[in-house]
Amino acid sequence: MKAVRAHEVGGPEVLRYEETPSLQPGPGQALVDIKAIGVNYTDVSSRKGTNPPPSLPWTPGREAAGVVKAVGEGVTEVSVGDRVAYAMYTGSYAEEAVVPSWLLVPLPEGMEFATGAATMLQAMTAHFLTFGITQINPGDRALVHAGAGGVGLLLIQMLKKCGAYVFTTVSTTAKADLAREAGADAAINYTQQDFAKEIKSATDGQGVRVVFDAVGQTTFDNSIKSLGRRGYMVFYGQAGGAVGQIDTSALRNGSLFLTRPGLGDYTATREELLHRANDVLGWVRSNELKLHVGLTLPLSEAVEAHRQLEGRQTTGKILLMP
Repeated sequence: MKAVRAHEVGGPEVLRYEETPSLQPGPGQALVDIKAIGVNYTDVSSRKGTNPPPSLPWTPGREAAGVVKAVGEGVTEVSVGDRVAYAMYTGSYAEEAVVPSWLLVPLPEGMEFATGAATMLQAMTAHFLTFGITQINPGDRALVHAGAGGVGLLLIQMLKKCGAYVFTTVSTTAKADLAREAGADAAINYTQQDFAKEIKSATDGQGVRVVFDAVGQTTFDNSIKSLGRRGYMVFYGQAGGAVGQIDTSALRNGSLFLTRPGLGDYTATREELLHRANDVLGWVRSNELKLHVGLTLPLSEAVEAHRQLEGRQTTGKILLMP
């Protein structure tokens, strides 16, 4: 079968589209015939060595949708022929993947594979950020960084479902328009404005209740400054670079909370996984949650997908199609 593999860490050019051995599911696993693949920044981080892959050669990708082709011993969650989607298991940049069966989620009837692949990882991330960290109440103020990105656009929509007032940061006018279309109340161009000062000014010095920061190095300090008393600093990614040693004394000004959450800890059981996945897939199906797919490419063009994502040239979701 064909797959994308990296034989070393480095730039997008280390990704190779090549022939690889066929796979067979073991106990508790299913073989998925992949129809659509979600691209996420975690793929970039591993490829460039920020979070290095455990071994090489390595096949990127932690999200896909397809059809169950075979199952291993003891599998009860899915059957051959089932239409499924999954996230949080590496190796999806391929025509087939072996996946732990408990991670496979049934696709709603009539939902396209591309929609399923575009939903799972980023929408479930937005779901746990909105509903798993702290209760968001009507009128609460929130700041979402990278509001025109895949998670950002979904997070804005979910926060608005809770009745929050949403600030977001973006880098261009076009991205600001996209974030506002998703429901953002205020879009701040962080390349031209000090977003912490803008937020404090707009809130009469009170700040926001929660900041959702997946950028990291370039936004972290001002994110802390944007928080109000007993605010939550939710640091869930570092697309803009790793944050160095954190001075926890900064949290004393307002008795602030700091968390570094990951989706795996909020979908640790199949019950919780299905709860979050079925929520977001259902909302997408009913059009309560709107996806924005910004780029779709053949699997053979994974290098270009990484170039555009890493260069911040995209908005919304990127998909690869075998």
